[in-house]
Amino acid sequence: MPKVAIEDSLSEVGKMLRENGYDVVKLGNWQQLVDAVVITGQDVNVLGDQSKTAAGAPVINADGMTVMEVFHEVNKRCTPTKHR
Repeated sequence: MPKVAIEDSLSEVGKMLRENGYDVVKLGNWQQLVDAVVITGQDVNVLGDQSKTAAGAPVINADGMTVMEVFHEVNKRCTPTKHR
């Protein structure tokens, strides 16, 4: 099950992710590795360039995105590419 760290203010995103099989932990409270980090945009300066990764995980800036758009972005980044 992919693990995603999110900010407290993104409770609706967290709910959507949990309902779809993701393990959701609070940002700043995750000691273990996560597959993605979702921020509101206010923390971009803290984490640096949003295109970079935090602890090896992609950082997704949810600023201006709907819950569904954030879910699709997390899903896209956490789903391994299938090679044939």
